[in-house]
Amino acid sequence: MQIVSLTTDYGSKDFYVAELKASILTNKNDFSIIDISHEIDRFDIVQAAFYVQNAMTSFPEGSIHIVAVNCNYKRKSEYICFEKNNSYFIGPNNGIFSLIFDHLDESNIYQIVAPNPEQISVNAIFSHAAAYIGHGLPLSEIGNIVSVFSKKLVIQPVVTSQQIRATIIHIDHFENIVVNLKKELFDKVRNNRNFELYYKPNDPITFLSRDYGDVSIGDAVAFFNSAGYLEIALNMDKASSMLNLMKNEMIQINFYD
Repeated sequence: MQIVSLTTDYGSKDFYVAELKASILTNKNDFSIIDISHEIDRFDIVQAAFYVQNAMTSFPEGSIHIVAVNCNYKRKSEYICFEKNNSYFIGPNNGIFSLIFDHLDESNIYQIVAPNPEQISVNAIFSHAAAYIGHGLPLSEIGNIVSVFSKKLVIQPVVTSQQIRATIIHIDHFENIVVNLKKELFDKVRNNRNFELYYKPNDPITFLSRDYGDVSIGDAVAFFNSAGYLEIALNMDKASSMLNLMKNEMIQINFYD
């Protein structure tokens, strides 16, 4: 049974998610639908990219990933589909896929033509593309190669020989703080030196832990999580609220011998 994953900023209060699922199953009723999240902050393609990027590796080959975030991003929005790493991706041409993947072959990205010229429903367009893929039809028949593939710049840490300044990109359900710093870059710049991680002016974190339980309850902890990103947390407490740290704020790491 082929899996269709859904990532949207639709929320759970309205009927939009049910409408999307019903439309998908109406077009092909043997899909298995898995929700990645419907609580993406409104129009936040960076957050959506983070969710999809970290979830998609758990799905089997052949899965179809629908990303419905900031769908109406301009007056005549475009919707695209493509294959990457033996999986399929459907969503708006608003730059979100350039945040998920470092490189895409633009000659194999297709603009989805609505099944009905009078059809303006985004959900109908997405479900049409999913059914097309599910029936094994070639992507080249869904529409023409997209004329301009939209790209967005990924926010990168600012690095010098003595310092890294990184950005908070996500606050999870437990209010743990995820920073856009991967372990490989941290280790390279650190070069076996000592460090001080400042998330506020005083009391820096000076060592990396394995997980939350390496410190006493209520104490701050930093470690690289299962997705490879730096995470700052309070053991058994809410780091974002207690430390007054929000998305898009910066943390600083100083290195010294």
